[in-house]
Amino acid sequence: MKTSADLVRDYLSTVEREASAVPADRRQELLADLAEHIEVTRAERPGAAIGDVLAELGDPRAIAATALAEAGSGALGAPARGAAGAPARRGKVHPLVPLLMLTVPYLVSTTLPHVPAAGFCSTLFRVIGAVLLCTSVHWTSVQKTTGVLLTAVLPTVAISIWVVSAAAPSGDIPALLANLAMLALLTATTAWLWRTRRA
Repeated sequence: MKTSADLVRDYLSTVEREASAVPADRRQELLADLAEHIEVTRAERPGAAIGDVLAELGDPRAIAATALAEAGSGALGAPARGAAGAPARRGKVHPLVPLLMLTVPYLVSTTLPHVPAAGFCSTLFRVIGAVLLCTSVHWTSVQKTTGVLLTAVLPTVAISIWVVSAAAPSGDIPALLANLAMLALLTATTAWLWRTRRA
């Protein structure tokens, strides 16, 4: 008996096979959109049968035919449409934007520690960056969760602990080292997110 993962893999393989005439980058984008749609639908409706979820997407051949027609008409920039005619999700924000918003404000706030506005703006921009990361189509749910935990939650918890307890590094050198370690974590995480993004 086939598992849910087998059914999804078969479905996406059929779309890929039927859409073989579509340019490779557009075909991969279509498959990524479909996979994300399936993942989101299953998360929103955990009790739904995988067969029902796939049936709602439509026949793989119809989806491939629509993608092929769009590619043939030069409408590669037009939104992809599923069998039900609903537009597939597209990234409206460049993937670099949330990554910069999660990293650069921290650098600014550590450079200007005695400016209250810098700390407030840093927090605001990092929250917006986390929201943009979570709503982006360029990463999977696991990558988004990992990214938010390492670039927003962990630094915020660490800063909060430093501020309200005696755990804060005392002296300029320990504080500088702690800030450099946090900045290294942010940079490494955003570099990983950049490398693993979907086009």
